Amino acid sequence: MTVTKTTKSAAAEPRSVKSAERVLDILELAIAKDHGVSFMELTAALSIPKSSLHALLDVMVRRQYLEPMSDTRRYTLGIRTLEAGEAYMRTHDMIDVARQAMQALVAEVNETTQLARLSGRENVYLARVDSSHALRLLSETGRRLQAHATGVGKALLAQMPEDQVQALYDEPELPVYTGTTIATPEALSEELERTRRRGFAIDNQEYTPGVFCLAVPVFGQRGTAEVSLSVSVPLTRVSKSALTQILARLASTSLEISRRTGNPADNTKLVALSDPDMAAAQIEALAASPHYGLSLS
Repeated sequence: MTVTKTTKSAAAEPRSVKSAERVLDILELAIAKDHGVSFMELTAALSIPKSSLHALLDVMVRRQYLEPMSDTRRYTLGIRTLEAGEAYMRTHDMIDVARQAMQALVAEVNETTQLARLSGRENVYLARVDSSHALRLLSETGRRLQAHATGVGKALLAQMPEDQVQALYDEPELPVYTGTTIATPEALSEELERTRRRGFAIDNQEYTPGVFCLAVPVFGQRGTAEVSLSVSVPLTRVSKSALTQILARLASTSLEISRRTGNPADNTKLVALSDPDMAAAQIEALAASPHYGLSLS
């Protein structure tokens, strides 16, 4: 009997077109830069030959995906990227439905709320509704942050199978931003298990000092957590009563978004958390937990 060794076929490898990859690399770098990106920065970051880079930039400027800044010789995003972003929003019903529900949520709790989606090890903010307070979280729609350091990120990571999370975080250390940022995959795994048990995630000043967040998953039509919803509170306004109201309304808002986007199966943990008494019990347990060192009045 002849035994044939199986090898990975060429068809299984992702196909790559160099010019397309380069255009997307340029666009992604421009997206990440608040004040545009220079020709030299692009050359250094992407290792594209100067003649090729000039040609690609000319096309992207002509097609209005980039705009040159003559005074600084930098390139910023063009009007077509705005059109692409708006088109994305129009074709994703959950974002539109969520924004309406978020406005009602902020009208009740008067704290900033955000909607986010997971993208690898980062969460991307899709929508935001601000509070009326002068002191509030400053953030931007479209911004990416490391998921392990945010409430919205951990709310989504907690819904993933453990082996998938381990595959994402296969390095011994994680980026640290404050004294409370989770620093290792092992600590993240433990926190995600606590998140699964209670049904909501927290951000205890893990990315932004002085800001505490509660976050819950939002389940879509297929029953999976497609996005997550958070409320951010400056520490000066954090209290047991405030967090109890926020948690109950977060949970009920998540359920409302799910129902309105075609998921009639209510998540049992969110149903329980939408009860103010259960929310109060969870906040009491959070305050008493040795893991967070919270001091709540």
